[in-house]
Amino acid sequence: MNTALAAAQANVSIDTIRTWCRRGVVAATKRAGRWIIDTASLAHRIAIGKMKRPAPKVVYSIETMTAIGGRRWQKNGHDRVYLNGFETVPGLELDHYKSGNISSATLDGEKVSNAEGGRLATAVDKVYFDAADGKVYIKWGWGNPRSLDRDEIAARVFAAVRAAVAAL
Repeated sequence: MNTALAAAQANVSIDTIRTWCRRGVVAATKRAGRWIIDTASLAHRIAIGKMKRPAPKVVYSIETMTAIGGRRWQKNGHDRVYLNGFETVPGLELDHYKSGNISSATLDGEKVSNAEGGRLATAVDKVYFDAADGKVYIKWGWGNPRSLDRDEIAARVFAAVRAAVAAL
């Protein structure tokens, strides 16, 4: 089968078929400067392409935010869902003594000081979804960690919320 016929069958451009041939994605040989494509190999590649599904669209709504454990709050014209499970920095793990003091702290599996663990644990006060504009917000706490800045913490929190909603 030639490149034009293969492109029509696979519903891609001729350039894509030529790229597949060069990279070995489909079995093909070159004769007299033209690609001859194996039909079984092309059919297999088309089947693989059909298996790929687009990532599910993440929709932030009151329903999805309460489904991941949020609690709805309505007062004085505000409609919010507070996400209490996302107040700690993702990747932070703390162990405590019976007194409540931190006995050990790790961030992404690497040991950090107990003081830094405390600063990370208190960096975020609240995370909430505002139904008025459909966005997730962070109310910052009093902790000022040295290992991560606010942009890095926000990226981690927002990624965790997005992953939780996508897993629904």
